[in-house]
Formats: sequence, structure tokens, C-alpha cells
Amino acid sequence: MTMDRDAFVKQAGRSEPWDVIVIGGGASGLGAAVDASSRGYKTLLLEQVDFAKATSSRSTKLVHGGVRYLQQRNISLVREALHERGLLYNNAPHLVTNLAFIVPRYKWWEGPFYGIGLKLYDLLAGKLNLAKSRQLKPKATLELIPNLEAEGLDGGTEYHDGQFDDARMCATLVRTAVDHGAVMLNYAPVTGLLRDDQDHVCGVKFKDVESGQDHEARGAVVINATGVFSNTIRRMDDPDAESIVEPSRGVHLVLDQSFLKGETAIMVPHTDDGRVLFVIPWHERCLVGTTDEKAPEPILEPRATDDEIEFILRNAARYLDRDPERSDVLSVFAGLRPLVKHEGQATKKISREHEVIVSAGGLVTIIGGKWTTYRKMAEDVMDSAIDVGALDRASCVTEELHLRGWLDREDPAMPQDNWLRVYGADASEVLAACDELDRGHEKLDDRLPYPRGVVLHAIRFELARTVEDVLARRTRALLLNAAGASAAAEDVAGIMASELGRDAKWASEQAASFRELAAGYQLG
Repeated sequence: MTMDRDAFVKQAGRSEPWDVIVIGGGASGLGAAVDASSRGYKTLLLEQVDFAKATSSRSTKLVHGGVRYLQQRNISLVREALHERGLLYNNAPHLVTNLAFIVPRYKWWEGPFYGIGLKLYDLLAGKLNLAKSRQLKPKATLELIPNLEAEGLDGGTEYHDGQFDDARMCATLVRTAVDHGAVMLNYAPVTGLLRDDQDHVCGVKFKDVESGQDHEARGAVVINATGVFSNTIRRMDDPDAESIVEPSRGVHLVLDQSFLKGETAIMVPHTDDGRVLFVIPWHERCLVGTTDEKAPEPILEPRATDDEIEFILRNAARYLDRDPERSDVLSVFAGLRPLVKHEGQATKKISREHEVIVSAGGLVTIIGGKWTTYRKMAEDVMDSAIDVGALDRASCVTEELHLRGWLDREDPAMPQDNWLRVYGADASEVLAACDELDRGHEKLDDRLPYPRGVVLHAIRFELARTVEDVLARRTRALLLNAAGASAAAEDVAGIMASELGRDAKWASEQAASFRELAAGYQLG
């Protein structure tokens, strides 16, 4: 089913009230929309820019329990995250894969230390464990990671976690919610809240960016799921609302696949600031991250500092036989974690647990959490929203809800190419778009895996409205090779202008705007 954004705008501002209005199109908001619509509630979601524009497209691409939370002795969070990891692995096999990690050891005593901790990790996962951890000798360790630093290597500890594509997960959640009757609208920032005679929040004011028109939507309950921007929406409800989110910046570098030969990831247990560092194979590239620095304010395009870039390069070099340099970086990206604020606590020590807050006016806010637990966050916020909105109670069904594109892992129809696998059962839909477009099967750029036809599919089926939507989130071109994505911008703008009925001026402005953005993802 194609998506008609103009029709969504008309539906959003209808006179009949919604059951649930969700503000925010990242992981928590999309999860809430899927939960609400799959329970049978009339659901509207409004996103200020594009789905996954901010935090939710800039993660470490892991669905994991959080090994470092074991060090913090937060057993309940690890157990919950491992349970959710298992559910997501079952419900989105086209998006979530089993990834082996090795913790290399260069001191003999590290073997028992990590071995015991990761056996506990296995135990907490229970029946949903992906695979058992094990101890490896130096030879076996180097067979799995041939370019690991061999000097002084005493072996490694292998464990397993999930890997996924975050922005593609968001696109999948959008379509899943629409399949269940939700209206999902990007480029529709909320500009204010509506109140009833009892001063209770009963809807929102929003602007359609494309037309410039203002609209109102009424609903039984409004959920604030705007992540690092949660404080802004809360102050629409109460100008004196305290700040509840502490943004933390995480930076990642993307390198050529040659820096990590094989399909096994490295978990670096010792960095300069006490965090772990991941070196991960992802879409035929090598992803390295992350940092944890307090961010001064929430912004849509956070940038990595030179210190953060050097930190990652320096710590990765300790474990790789070939030291990565700035000139090797294909793309650098930064995201902000919406941590629950705790005065005086270092961000790397703040828990990733989530909280649901209900204001005196009935605004329901979900904060904190992480991608792995998005489904549980959605369930918890909806359980509160049902009470606040006095909705007829319906049970959550998402524990066993197959997400859009679901295919059995062993199904011969499961695409093998990474760029196509993320569509799952919808891969044929993508290839049909490639067939329809002139030269649709040709690559957008030789440095990228994507054919030109994916642009047409992103517009028709995934609400892509700008060149950035296509190259940053419907595909991951911007992250895989920022220079290649920049080179493809003009072609993408031309395809979009033709499909959307835009003129040459629009296409030129779109291409120029994206090239300016992409420059910030490259190191000079």
C-alpha cells in the first residue's frame, strides 16, 4: 500500500477525536504508535521533522542487554533488555541478526573475569539467549578476527548480541503502525497543546511544514515521546516544568571493512574514560564507537569534536593491527541519548532505564530507555495513557507481533544482500520500483550499494520527502560513505522532483542542502 501524505494531513486534523496522539517519531514514539494501534486505538503520530531524524538513527546499531550494566550491577535492566532483545530477534528477523563479539584479553586474569560475567549474561537471557558465551585461545581468536593486535594476546571471550539497522527499524515501525490503522505524519511539528474545560490536555496544535498551514487534532490522551526534546513539550503544558532530560552525546566513526576482517565484532573493555568501545561489522563497513559526553543542549544535528574523534581512533588502534587514521574515516556521526536527569552524576554512569511521567494536566511523557527496550517502553507508556485518557482497556499484543516485512530466517525468500534484507518480505516491492524507474537497477554511486529505484520506493511507501530522508534514513548512504552520498544528491533530487511534482529550483536547493549536511559527516 502506497502512502499519501496529503491524505494523512487531512485525516490528522479531522473533527472526530483520536484515542491517542503521539508526539515524536523516534524509537519511543513509533513504538507507542505501534502498541496503541495494534490494541485497536485510533492513533495519530506527529513528528517535527522526519522519522528517526535525531537520536534514533544514530545508535551503535546493537540490540543488546548492555554488558556494561552488569559492571554497574543493574541486573534488572540487563534482564529486561535481554528479554526484549530476544523478542525483537523473533519479531523482526529481517532487521535483527545474531552477531558474535570477542572481548580480547592480554592479561591471564581477564579470562575468568569476563568469562564469569558473560555466563551470567547468558543466564539472564534464559530461553531467549542467542548463543552461549565461550573462552577462546589465541589461535582461535585470531582466526575469527585476523587483524586483531596479536602481540601479547592471551585469547578472548566470545559472546553474542543482536545487531540491527536503526533507521530502517523506524521505517518498518511506521509501516507496521499504518498497517494497523494509525496515521503517521512527518514534517508536522507540534506548536501547542489544547485544553478542555477542566484544564486537561485534550489535543495538539501542529503545523504542516509543506503547506505552511496550521491544524488542530483532538484526542483522549497525548503522549510526549520526543526524547531529548521532551522538556520543550512539557513546558507547553507547564512553563515551570523542571528539566528531566540530560542529553549525552555519542560519536561513531565508519571505516572500510578491511579494518575488521571477518564477521565478528570486538568489544574493547578498557578505554580512557572507563567506557567500553565497539568495533562492529555493519553493512560491509566497520563501525567504531562510542563516546559519552554531556551535551549542552538538544539539537537535531550534533557534531563530533576533534577530541572525541581522536579518542575513538586512539582506543581502536590499541586492538587493531592497522591503526585507523582520520583519512580512513568514511563518515562520522553523532547522536544524543535522552538520559533521565540526575544531578551531579556523570552521564556514562547514568542508567538507561526509562520513566513514565504524568503531569497535572494529563500530559503523558516517556523518557530515558534505549533502542533495545523500545517495545517495553511503549507498553508501559500506553498502560498509563489508557488510564489518563479513560480508554476502554485493551491488552498489549506486541510481544508476539511480527513487524512489517517479517520472514522466517530460513525462508528462501529472505534477501541475502544487506541493503535489501532490511525490507524482508517487501524486497519484491523494492525491486519492482527499480524495474519501473529508468536505469532503476544502476547504483546511485559506485561507493554505495543502493540502486536508483530505492528512491522511488522511499517516496511511495515510506513517506520520504527530502533528499536527506532518502540518503540518511531510508537508505544509510550518508553513514556508509558521506562523500558517495553527496555525489548522489543531485540524481536523487531529480528523481524526487519528478515523482513529487516539484520544479528544478526545488531539486537544486535539495541537492545543495544535502551536500552541505554531508560535509559535516566528513573529516577534512
